[in-house]
Amino acid sequence: MKIRNLNELNITGKKVLIRCDLNVPIKDGIIQSDARILASLPTIKYALQKKAKVIIMSHLGRPKEGIYEKKYSLLPIFEYFKKIFHYTKIYFCHDYSNINEINSGEILILENVRFNLGELKNNKKLSKKYSELCDIFVMDAFGSSHRKQASTYGVGKFSNIACAGFLLISEITNLKKILKNPKRPMVAIVGGAKVSTKFNILNKLVNIADFVIVGGGIANTFLAIDYNIGKSLYEPEYISEAKKLLKKNNNLLIPIDSRVGRNFSCSEKDIVKIPSDINKNEEIMDFGDKTIKKFVNVIKKSNTIIWNGPVGVFEFPNFRKGTESIAKAIANNPGFSIAGGGDTLSVIDMFCIKNKISYISTGGGAFLEFIEGKKLPAIQMLEENLKINI
Repeated sequence: MKIRNLNELNITGKKVLIRCDLNVPIKDGIIQSDARILASLPTIKYALQKKAKVIIMSHLGRPKEGIYEKKYSLLPIFEYFKKIFHYTKIYFCHDYSNINEINSGEILILENVRFNLGELKNNKKLSKKYSELCDIFVMDAFGSSHRKQASTYGVGKFSNIACAGFLLISEITNLKKILKNPKRPMVAIVGGAKVSTKFNILNKLVNIADFVIVGGGIANTFLAIDYNIGKSLYEPEYISEAKKLLKKNNNLLIPIDSRVGRNFSCSEKDIVKIPSDINKNEEIMDFGDKTIKKFVNVIKKSNTIIWNGPVGVFEFPNFRKGTESIAKAIANNPGFSIAGGGDTLSVIDMFCIKNKISYISTGGGAFLEFIEGKKLPAIQMLEENLKINI
């Protein structure tokens, strides 16, 4: 895989369009977590230092394409950027097709790309218009690199020069480190609601990791192979496939007890039960104490850790013990740990362990697809652009 790196180019005085991943949680106009913004800053700051004319584009949430919705506007991010880059001029543009010229060392932030018709379907006309905004296109949104869309893929196909930003390079480097000769034992922790979306990654992980721990709704589908798990979240149509995977791989670890409740509520009290004792009116919402002890011991003995997703309803105080225990065990492990996924980032923030994780990926789907061994469209585009414009 050979792609251009931003620092290989002369960008002084050039119009540089950077596709960032500024898809951060915003509530009532206030940014709840700035992790992805902070991860984007090295590339932006470098472009400013080199006196480039910096144009930033990103998506935010999932608005209906072509329709403006205030709650999905990048204006709160613009206000955040004004505080960070108080030493330079920074502008906001509501309409990408009518932008004002900026000077070297200044920033222009474009409105949410998903307000533009054709973004999601990688419309050629839109992609070409994006490319006409710049001299150099910089792909730095790893979290969206698995999407073949106008702002992540199409724009690079029409740009004379396309390169990777520092975040994208860092993501690729660290994910390769996990996949190539990892220090063993290696454990992977995979949480989330649906096993149907995780079979590919689980099939990959059981072959490269010494242990694979599953939690959340994913684990429930495995438990449902042998037990009636009440009204717990699981996918009955995938029990057969889950059974095959579990039977074939003795390194796939599932819970031996669970925290259950009768109501999906923040105030619900937790009861620890083994799977065979779960009643019809109860649902699994977290690991039980024996499971926590078992899995924490596995993590303690590991030298390489991959973590994607919480293992329970960590938003509820009585059902976050499993996720908290797993998170802190990872944080206290002196080996190499890599974590990725939106909910994972929220857990890291909640338990203040950011500085104790070796590498935090900004990707969710892209993180998993890269580990699966899939060729991400944005990386493929960068490879092709280099070949054409070498």
